[in-house]
Amino acid sequence: MLFSDVCIESLAYTLPPECWSSEAIENRLSPLYNRLKLPYGRLELMTGIKERRFWPQPVAASEASAMAAEAALVKTGVAKGDIDLLAHSAVCRDRLEPATAAYVHQRLGLTGKTQIFDLSNACLGFLNAMTLAGSMIQGGQIDNALIVAGENGKPLVENTIKQLLKPELTRSSIKPFFANLTIGAGAVAAVLRRTSVSEKSLGKLLAGVVETDTTHNELCEGDSAGDNALVMQTDSEELLKAGIGVAERAWVKFKEATGWSEETPDRIITHQVGRAHQRRLFEALNLNPERDFTTYETLGNVGSVSLPITLAIALEKGAVKKGDKVALLGIGSGLSSMMLAFQM
Repeated sequence: MLFSDVCIESLAYTLPPECWSSEAIENRLSPLYNRLKLPYGRLELMTGIKERRFWPQPVAASEASAMAAEAALVKTGVAKGDIDLLAHSAVCRDRLEPATAAYVHQRLGLTGKTQIFDLSNACLGFLNAMTLAGSMIQGGQIDNALIVAGENGKPLVENTIKQLLKPELTRSSIKPFFANLTIGAGAVAAVLRRTSVSEKSLGKLLAGVVETDTTHNELCEGDSAGDNALVMQTDSEELLKAGIGVAERAWVKFKEATGWSEETPDRIITHQVGRAHQRRLFEALNLNPERDFTTYETLGNVGSVSLPITLAIALEKGAVKKGDKVALLGIGSGLSSMMLAFQM
């Protein structure tokens, strides 16, 4: 996928006000820790995640997405009546039907000309939506797209704590649950435009590649469990191993598509899982860790929101400057990896 007339016009995010530290989560799990003699501090030690954020009250995915979308639209010269496409790309949804994008559309007051749909692909959904919207812009079908994602992992974390406090669990049987405790909440939105009509472009999309290997689709599986509870089980070690393999193959394609080398990106933004994933990924792709920018320490893993919100914060903090070439390295359970080249 090559792009010559697609830019990110604006990027904005919304963070919940409530912080949950890894220490606080472990304190809630003290009956489990004491019974199995687990060392306190292991959650932060293993993941590098000090805290994650949640809304104190129930928040629908559409509400979170709409908050970020309003912030993104304020930063542009694009009127709501000019939005041709709205894609909701989160794991979380309001319900199975209708599309969560329908509720976002209503909350924003968009017009009847806006095409709406949900696009979900685990943690990779936002990047998938960007490439689809970018291709529609590049092909002349639309001029302006609004990509949104709102994730709220609080029901998953709450239900996981409840499951982990069952007295029959052992050191072995708790393993598939611990990845859930890294999950956080937040929302992000991006306005994509045709570069030739852009007024406040943050930078251009240059290219994208994808690599998929669904032989590993059972390594991380989640579902609803009634009463607003969510469940997920993850084979973290095997998922990391398989994910790195998919990313290595995607990186070969990325270099071929862009003409970039390992030394080309001025900044590298990845899906934020945790310390081990970052280290292993950079080692496998032979990338300079000094060019990394991370948010997992304070946000945890926010699903589809993680990579774009990290890019937004990097821009906000001046970690990405005008002219910089940025590699966006995404991965989602299933497994699939998408990598985008972006230049300020």
